[in-house]
Amino acid sequence: MSHEPNDSIESSLFVKRKKLYPREVHGLFATLRIAGVVLLLGMFYFLPWINLNEHQIILFDLPARKFYIFHWVFWPQDFIYLALLLICAALALFLFTALAGRLWCGYACPQTVWTEVFLWIERKVEGTRSQQMKLDALPNSNKRKISLKITKHSIWLTFSLFTGFTFVGFFTPIRELYFSVIQFQLGPWESFWLLFYSTATYGNAGWLREQVCMYMCPYARFQSAMLDANTLLISYDAERGESRGRRKRGTDPKEDNLGDCIDCSLCVQVCPTDIDIRDGLQYECIGCAACIDACDGVMEKMGYEKGLVKYTTENALEGKESKIIRPRIILYSILLISILSGVLYSIETRSFVELDVIRDRNSLYREDFEGMISNTYTIKVLNMDTIDHQFEFKTTGLEGLTVSIKELIDVKAGQVLEIPLQAIIDPINLTEPTTEIYFSVSATDNDKVSTITESRFLGPIEP
Repeated sequence: MSHEPNDSIESSLFVKRKKLYPREVHGLFATLRIAGVVLLLGMFYFLPWINLNEHQIILFDLPARKFYIFHWVFWPQDFIYLALLLICAALALFLFTALAGRLWCGYACPQTVWTEVFLWIERKVEGTRSQQMKLDALPNSNKRKISLKITKHSIWLTFSLFTGFTFVGFFTPIRELYFSVIQFQLGPWESFWLLFYSTATYGNAGWLREQVCMYMCPYARFQSAMLDANTLLISYDAERGESRGRRKRGTDPKEDNLGDCIDCSLCVQVCPTDIDIRDGLQYECIGCAACIDACDGVMEKMGYEKGLVKYTTENALEGKESKIIRPRIILYSILLISILSGVLYSIETRSFVELDVIRDRNSLYREDFEGMISNTYTIKVLNMDTIDHQFEFKTTGLEGLTVSIKELIDVKAGQVLEIPLQAIIDPINLTEPTTEIYFSVSATDNDKVSTITESRFLGPIEP
């Protein structure tokens, strides 16, 4: 039986990846991209080493269920803030995409940021684009090729391991982690995540590169839903650039019926996803603007006006009026600013103590031999501050109600103190079978560290 049809189908569906060699480019947007890389990676690698109030400035202490972010301390009860911040992140993504396309992908996405570093290392070791292509064309037995490849991958692996180490350092105090590593006493979970994140960095930024953006990232697939004719996009001005053709510097293209595009293909050579921006907007474009810098450099050398490839809108290319500030942009901005301001205000003004009152459900109430009515509760006081506090406990809502807690409550930083409590009252003071009462705690040294919670007191039911 012949297998030729299946072989042809397989060859059409599965194509071996063609290695890309993005050309190094210089210009305004390249400078901005490098600045973004330095800023973001600087924060990632150096913030864990900074301490504030005797704690790492950013530390997600999962065993203790405490999360330190600058001067804030968050607890599992504060996860609502995480949800709200994720909403803010989504709104920011919608805003920037509607405003100028894939700004996130081109300048701040971790895949882009780490790939830029790996490409820089590759150029330092193997040379320019043409030198890399010549090197890869050499037989695998070539000693120089083997030496350079081993050097490059050794640096990549070292950088990846340092990245994995830093990532784990956000969850285990990084100084403790450092001594655990050098003493070969790393725990199983730290070892797993260090190797996992190192492998992910090495694989994604070193090997997969543009394939992550083109085939794995879902953002490229649905971004078109957030674009419109007034969105700033990287576009080629076909009316000005066509017809393409090579010519000598100083030549007037109109004499040869040519446009400004000299068909040098530099815009394709610098593209990290190997697309031709002259073919129009494509989902593979990550908005890095490398093609703008490359084209502007060529236009400057030729003595032509810059901007053959530029940030512009569909309406502008068609000669229509563009409206950058439009209802969608205003709405996203208002929502983002409002929610983010509310979240930050709530975080700054939140109480650093939490009080839970759990009523004993095994009995409605108890009546002693003197006829006094009592309810039993369990009080849980959580000190979410970074320092110890003494708390004063009060009960309101029922005249004549007395409780078993009479003294100040000592609660250490991060401690959850659980106390049984008896609330007692003379039935003469009860007018309803169920009465709302309020329990409150407040720190004696800080009025802002206080809270109040509601509960119920049950008594005899009137016949």
